[in-house]
Amino acid sequence: MSALWGTIVNVLAVAVGGTVGLLLNKGIPERITKALMIGVGLCVLYIGIDGCLAGKQMLVTILSLAIGAVIGELLDLDARLERLGQAVERKLTKSNGDTPTVAKAFVNASLLFCVGTMTIVGSLQSGLTGNHETLYLKSVLDLISSIVFGATLGWGVLLSCVTILMYQGGIALLAQVVAPYLNDVVVAEMTCVGSLLIVALALNILNITKIKVANFLPAVFLPLLLCPLYALIF
Repeated sequence: MSALWGTIVNVLAVAVGGTVGLLLNKGIPERITKALMIGVGLCVLYIGIDGCLAGKQMLVTILSLAIGAVIGELLDLDARLERLGQAVERKLTKSNGDTPTVAKAFVNASLLFCVGTMTIVGSLQSGLTGNHETLYLKSVLDLISSIVFGATLGWGVLLSCVTILMYQGGIALLAQVVAPYLNDVVVAEMTCVGSLLIVALALNILNITKIKVANFLPAVFLPLLLCPLYALIF
């Protein structure tokens, strides 16, 4: 149950935010939304930098990012995730091209809340280490977004809570099953690499960069292979 706590908080944040948006029944001023997003982006940056300090084997980190970037670019994970989102949306689109409001709200909210680096890295951290900070930050982001979505798209946003629970919860529970078979060094390096991706995500949130962070996701798992090799060689 502890592995799911971050996901549960995330679900509650979306439920509350969506409800507030429905009650407001109008758009949130853009300047306020921007200010909130900048504040959250700075917090995400802090969490990412703090997590980077967990790593002790710099060579493993460098190789993980380098090899992971090559794998991610060859697979073009960013584009695949985008096409997945478009495919799901088409499934819920009427033949005449008119998307029902509820379906549109559900699809857009589910994609926003579930397709991203923070979702995967945060869920892995929850399952592997019991650290929910990343998902807590994500919950704040999703709270803000769900208010806007609830006010503009309607109650279909609340249906995305089911998607979040199943998707994030599934990743966290799977990570928890694997965690006992990983040593502290591997977990620390996975945390370090994942936190570097969170830094990249924060820079995107702050509109400083436009990094395709999803293409670096394979790097998070490479310490599983590189740490044992590092121990053998050095």
